[in-house]
Amino acid sequence: MNFKQLACSTILLGGISHGVLAGEVESTNNNLELTSSFIQNQVQQNMSIGRAIKSIVQHYPQEAASIIDTALDMYPEQYKEIIHAAISAQPTLTQEVVTIALRKGISSCSSIVETAINADPSYVDFIVTAAANSTPSELDEIVRIAVVTEPDSADYIVQSLAKEHPSKLVEILTSAIGAVPLVGEYVVEALLASFPNDAEVVITTAVRESSAQREQVKRIIETGQNSGISLENLERYATNGGATAEEVAQATRKTH
Repeated sequence: MNFKQLACSTILLGGISHGVLAGEVESTNNNLELTSSFIQNQVQQNMSIGRAIKSIVQHYPQEAASIIDTALDMYPEQYKEIIHAAISAQPTLTQEVVTIALRKGISSCSSIVETAINADPSYVDFIVTAAANSTPSELDEIVRIAVVTEPDSADYIVQSLAKEHPSKLVEILTSAIGAVPLVGEYVVEALLASFPNDAEVVITTAVRESSAQREQVKRIIETGQNSGISLENLERYATNGGATAEEVAQATRKTH
């Protein structure tokens, strides 16, 4: 190929490349401009915003975030239906959906978190971490509503949040036990597994926050011993939290 042919080929390829790129940009812009109309048409066809979002997300997962963002602007009062439908259709979008909804401020953080958990409880750890990262000032409320909504996952909720916000460990533990006292032993077990060096603060806080549930106090002490804390340290941690010598003795005796 001579120089003239090479130059012509280069110009031709450049023109094609530029044309393809321009076409992609134009297509993207058109898609963005048509998003509202597209959603409206889908709502009319499906007779419900929830069914429309579910259908769109299933068929166009790559456009899901943009669709959800627009849908929440168009139908803010129906945010629960939109969030539930999007997560049910594509659970892997859970964090993104929660983040988008919280950023828009369409409702309270607790309502958005509760809606997302109900849509797919198996993603509760992703939901609470996304919520805590988006609205860190509402950490207490996020823990409370998550544990109340999905108490069986309290250990995952507390563990996930504590890993993301280790400086808030006491606050997270306090909120969890305050919301559902019966989860105390499970969240303690999870935290001791992840934060063995913080055993003192975990046991002392958990015992103190469980003061109204004396059987729970004993179970927390048992959990501490099962995790490998020495009897001497465990007695000190539990006593500092308000446990009696008799409760410590009864709890540790059961594990022998």
